[in-house]
Formats: sequence, structure tokens, C-alpha cells
Amino acid sequence: MRTSIGATLYLLVYGTKAVIPAEVEIPSLRIIVEAEIEDSEWVKTRLEQLTLIDEKRMDAVCYGQLYQQRMARAYNRKVRPRYFEVGQLVLRRILPHHQDAKGKFAHNWKGPYIIRKILPKGALYLGDIEGNDSEAAINADAVKRYYV
Repeated sequence: MRTSIGATLYLLVYGTKAVIPAEVEIPSLRIIVEAEIEDSEWVKTRLEQLTLIDEKRMDAVCYGQLYQQRMARAYNRKVRPRYFEVGQLVLRRILPHHQDAKGKFAHNWKGPYIIRKILPKGALYLGDIEGNDSEAAINADAVKRYYV
């Protein structure tokens, strides 16, 4: 059983629960009930199961969307939003692919920088204290506030 969709994959593909080989050798109540019905009736119930397969798949899709919403809500509950203002001093993270990355004992942060412009969705334009502005926008996740 998948918790994200609330059903087994076998059920979604074939429209019926999977029968393990042990149930064929040692019949369970489900196998006994299915074995004692006539062929025409078994075909009729099988066609009904197959017509209901789309409904089961839609239920699984809805269940999966609800699961994603619950996971997003749990994640967003833990996230603390950070707000920046133009003119605020920040430090910029030195990432491993930057030229400033010198090794494992080097500094992790560089700065201070001044926020020149704030773009939507958490992008920032930074400038250094001398007044030089950078051409590239930087993600707000890569900066932290600088306290003097």
C-alpha cells in the first residue's frame, strides 16, 4: 500500500487486488468465494471491476494531491520567512563553484554588501560598500543579514 496514493500499484493497473502464490495453494476465503461462481458471473464481475478502475485511479490521483498538500503544509510550517530591505547590509555565501572558494579552511561568507534592488521571488541585486554594483542577481537563500 502506497501512503501517497492510498492504493497498491497492482490495483491501479489491473483493477483487482494481487493474489500471492500462497493463497492459490492454501485457499483463502477470497479465493474460495471467487472459485465457486460460474464463468458468466465471474466475467460480469470482472467487467464491473474493470469499469471501476478509472474511478480507483482518479481516487488515487486525488489522494496523491492531498498528500502533496499535507507535505507542503508541514514543510511551510517550519520555514521562517526572511525579509530584506534596500540599503540593508548582508553577507554573501561563497559556494564551491565560485572563484573565491579556496579550500575547506577558507571563509564561507564574503562581504558586507549592500542590497541595491529586491526582485520578486527572492532575488537580490547587491553592491559593495565602495559603490560597485554586481550585474547578476543573487538568490536570497545565499545571503544572510550582517550585524555590525
